Amino acid sequence: MKTLLLLPLVLSLAALPAKAVEEPVPAKLFEVKTISQEPSFYHGWPTVTRRENGELWVAYSGGRAGHICPFGQVVSMTSKNDGKSWSRARVLQDGPMDERDCGILETARGTLLVSTFTSRAYEPLLEKAEKDGTWSSEKLALWKATRDLLPPEVRQAQSGEWVLRSVNGGLTWSNPIASLVNSPHGPIQLKDGRLLYAGKKLWTDDKSIGVCESLDDGQSWQWLATIPTRTGDAAARGYHELHVVEAADGTLVAQIRNHNPENALETLQTESNDGGKTWTEPHSIGVWGMPSHLLRLRDGRLLMTYGHRRAPFGNLARVSADSGKTWGEPVVIYKDGISGDLGYPSTVELADGTLLTVWYESMKEPKLAVLRQAHWQLP
Repeated sequence: MKTLLLLPLVLSLAALPAKAVEEPVPAKLFEVKTISQEPSFYHGWPTVTRRENGELWVAYSGGRAGHICPFGQVVSMTSKNDGKSWSRARVLQDGPMDERDCGILETARGTLLVSTFTSRAYEPLLEKAEKDGTWSSEKLALWKATRDLLPPEVRQAQSGEWVLRSVNGGLTWSNPIASLVNSPHGPIQLKDGRLLYAGKKLWTDDKSIGVCESLDDGQSWQWLATIPTRTGDAAARGYHELHVVEAADGTLVAQIRNHNPENALETLQTESNDGGKTWTEPHSIGVWGMPSHLLRLRDGRLLMTYGHRRAPFGNLARVSADSGKTWGEPVVIYKDGISGDLGYPSTVELADGTLLTVWYESMKEPKLAVLRQAHWQLP
């Protein structure tokens, strides 16, 4: 989240006037609770996945001092009882740079993949603080020491999009593998076995959006296709934080966080009917809120969950019964947030057909953002 990576911080969007929207309906809610266990850290941008053996994994950016800082780590927790309890946090990677949004996936081979990206978004804040002297000497010294772990040219070279692999159930992890693009919830696996990653190039001049694929279980990634830009839009500044799902009929449905003037702060959508080689021009689906996570339910319907980062602050869901052609009414998962510094929900379907959604949220107490979980059912 450099400048574009700071998008979650653009919380002034909460002050924007609301358009007329559909009347949301409440989910059947069983429980909402905080699952993170380290109140001295800020937690951000998680993804939850359900393994073949039923174990839940959540990966997120932890070890943080705030929304923007140099300290982010790739962290995970696990649950063996459908989220009733969670393990202690485990750091999977703690490099010399800030590591942010984390996706997670178990492949058909049983490999665990965790996606992330490294960021220098904190550097302008540090440079400003060095000039105007507004920080304490202790904070300034700590941030500078962290920045200076690497010289500028190495920080530049190590700014990128990455995937970590584990072939032994998460006991050990690979070195970071370049993934070409990033998005908060990472890649998916298609029916044909390919891994597909819809996202954005973060550290190139063009900053285009598109999809890359892996044919070797995530060990390497190749560019597959660029997603076109809607007439009048700018992809570099306006399109961010994609996620994709394969519908029951084989259609690939990708959704995009949009910051262009037309349909600003809505979720746009694009589709592919040839396995991701070509994509339609992005179009509005009439949904204010972002970013979204997509899941194909066992009954074949598609579920999108997304943050609602203006009052009432929370998370919503919608269902499509026609492979993403249309989306149903909004379903309220959670509406009790205190600010727009929340969201990035992702969802898994449990064995009994109920749903479990995980997101991050800044609350009144504790002061630093936590991970939250809802156990719920569609109405």
